[in-house]
Amino acid sequence: MNVVADPSLYRASSSMAVCPVLSAQPTRALVDEKLQIVARNLRPRQEVTLYSIHHTEDKDCWEAYGHYISDEHGSVSVTEDASTGGTYTGVEPMGLLWSMRPIPGSRHGLRLRKKDIMSPMVVNISIFSGHMTQGFSEKDALATVVTERWYLAPGVQRVDVREQGVKGTFFIPPGPGPFPAVLDMWGGGGGLVEYRAALLASHGFVTMALEYLSADEHRTHDIGTEYFEKSYQLLHSHPQVCPGRVAVLGLSFGAAVTFTLAAYSKTAQSHPMRPLMGHVFQPRCCVCISGTHVYPFNKPSSELQDRMNRNNAKAHLDENNHLVAKYTILPIPTEPELKVHVGQIKCPLMIVVGQDDQNWAAVESAEDIEQMMERSGNGHLLTVLSYPGAGHLIEPPYTPHVRFSNFITQHNKQKVLMLWGGQTKPHADAQEDSWNKILLFLHTHLHQDTPPAARL
Repeated sequence: MNVVADPSLYRASSSMAVCPVLSAQPTRALVDEKLQIVARNLRPRQEVTLYSIHHTEDKDCWEAYGHYISDEHGSVSVTEDASTGGTYTGVEPMGLLWSMRPIPGSRHGLRLRKKDIMSPMVVNISIFSGHMTQGFSEKDALATVVTERWYLAPGVQRVDVREQGVKGTFFIPPGPGPFPAVLDMWGGGGGLVEYRAALLASHGFVTMALEYLSADEHRTHDIGTEYFEKSYQLLHSHPQVCPGRVAVLGLSFGAAVTFTLAAYSKTAQSHPMRPLMGHVFQPRCCVCISGTHVYPFNKPSSELQDRMNRNNAKAHLDENNHLVAKYTILPIPTEPELKVHVGQIKCPLMIVVGQDDQNWAAVESAEDIEQMMERSGNGHLLTVLSYPGAGHLIEPPYTPHVRFSNFITQHNKQKVLMLWGGQTKPHADAQEDSWNKILLFLHTHLHQDTPPAARL
């Protein structure tokens, strides 16, 4: 018996066979985990555009795209194939994330920062036929996949801290503990910033995100060394924290605070300013990102603020009306009393700087710190990571780079466009490399045994 198939079935089968398939694995991951993005069932040597878009909590949209040509089998893999154009070029597995930028017509001076760390960053990844540069929302994609990028691993607890006048957030890893800990401080933008602390906790550290500058002008001016003493002790005394295994990490102004805590810790040599610190700090190690030592935070806060206000007169606007602030601390002072006495640091110290930092003279500061520590005999404790083409905002990996963004100055609460510096590709490389080395540094000095890598 002969069976004649319906020709429409062949057409349907053929149509299904060539339907493009797009995958991104893992679909749920920590923000510092790499994605494997693969497109299949394309035509051989077909020109396509891979496109990513993220809708922020502030209702802004960020996008990135790369141009690819499928291989003879009709496949594209971002881990093997090079983008020939778009917001990034070359073989860049994470280019669809770190090269993101606001879509055309967006508000000026945006910076992508996660506010609610209890929810993921949702990134839609699509593939389009042809090499496109615009009009993505007006054209149908060949295929789309939805991914979730998390700062918070499953089981990490978030606990508000409102104790003894201290404002912050504890992030506690899952498991019986106790764990090593990190006191995490951001910079002069103020407010309570939690996403880096959440990610550190996802890697096995009890982390305290500390707010020490806020929109409340009076509260900001009242904060001095006693505030940091209380914050450190609250973290150190937490029942889930290993005694004596606490690190301090700071970026920008937070790094200035960290330098001070490291230099005037309990293990430091005698110094006239040391009594102000209350003899309570004994960090196991410290990490300072894009910081300087020319603002010793063990001075009375009013004296420090007056000096900073005088130095702010050195800032200037560039041809794009962006505020260039790096010259406010140049030249690096030669008077010892105007700098943190880094020669007293007795714990391992990692400094991370971008060589195109336009906000603070972090490179010059690192060079002076290195010389001071060598003269004092503690240079062996110092590790400096210096990255060509990187700017001031060295964040966890795959965070989109912004060369400038809106900023409210602390001294006069004025809104400006702050120039941070950096070029997109080298800045992205610096973020990925430095984050991995920071984690290794913390694990080395806070853990007896290196724990497994964090995963969702």
